[in-house]
Amino acid sequence: MKKICVVTGTRAEYGLLKPLLCRIKEGKEAELCLIVTGMHLSPEYGLTYREIEQDGFLEYEKNEMLLSSDTANGVAKSMGLGVIGFADIYTRVSPHMVVLLGDRFETFAAASAAMLQGIPIAHLHGGELTEGAVDDAMRHAITKMSALHFAAAPGYRKRIIQMGEMPENVYCVGAPGIENIKAQKLMEKGELEESIQFSLDKPFVIVTYHPVTLEANSAKEQFRNLLDALSVLPYKVIFTKANADAEGRVINGMIDQYTAEHAENTIAFTSLGMIRYLSALRFCRMVIGNSSSGIIEAPSFGVPTVNIGLRQQGRERAASVTDCGNGTEEILAAVQKAEDMYAKGMLEEIKNPYEGENTSGKIYQYILEYLDKNKNESKRFYDLP
Repeated sequence: MKKICVVTGTRAEYGLLKPLLCRIKEGKEAELCLIVTGMHLSPEYGLTYREIEQDGFLEYEKNEMLLSSDTANGVAKSMGLGVIGFADIYTRVSPHMVVLLGDRFETFAAASAAMLQGIPIAHLHGGELTEGAVDDAMRHAITKMSALHFAAAPGYRKRIIQMGEMPENVYCVGAPGIENIKAQKLMEKGELEESIQFSLDKPFVIVTYHPVTLEANSAKEQFRNLLDALSVLPYKVIFTKANADAEGRVINGMIDQYTAEHAENTIAFTSLGMIRYLSALRFCRMVIGNSSSGIIEAPSFGVPTVNIGLRQQGRERAASVTDCGNGTEEILAAVQKAEDMYAKGMLEEIKNPYEGENTSGKIYQYILEYLDKNKNESKRFYDLP
């Protein structure tokens, strides 16, 4: 039986991979090997491996790689530890394929070790652009290390082929996050309030803001501008904290201070979990920040997004996304544009470019077909006609 190894390092990425993990686990064609790493194993980021266990994935490999640091030097050293750990796990487990999603440094470490050991990689969400983050370079590098590609939109498939990948190995399947929205039974508003112990008696926004990693030492000033804007807006606020990136601790410390000073109207979570997060997304007034979720998932709920700064620059987006700069006044103007969408009835007709059909089922089937071919041939570069 073929062994498929899936790697997860963050709360958000696990939620996207969960439908695929379930298909592999429940299917009879392949054996699942799950590797849990990065933020999942960190007390600072909520020990979210517990959510994985609650979902029934009790057998998995652990790769401890995250140093207690949010500097560029610390991230680089964490990545080095990750490569060592993945190399040991792959040697012990001997997978036939490694499945990776996205562009984070944990994913890059997993890809590097797999590539050097000659293990084929299937990569999800390649071909995208996030011009404000170092993730952009890592994503494209993972693409070049991968044998099989699952793009979330047609333009991304085209870009993967433009990078020299063979067209027959590049599939457009939609975003796994949209499949979660369609498949999961979400909470009703009262149930959500009880679960998070926070009253949603007036309009609320979800705020997620990550460091813009190509703009060093900018997090404090940029996030302060966002907090100043939130202070004059009439919404309650649910914060989801920043990832383990350089300067992430700066943002999370500011969130803790702000929520302590505005306890009646704000609450913060290291991790909401997929069901609670999607349920909150369903009922919120808008998403504010620079998370990919505001670009990819929010439009499927008819929820507008205020996308701040350069972090998501280059990604395809629905008409419900309003881009703005980092200044307080720019953010407030973008929030007003989002409110205008409600007033004009524009959100009812929004089309999400990331929607697909049976995304995880297609990914699983294409992986099995690739493994059945039992290819041992070297990767070839595809030149555009």
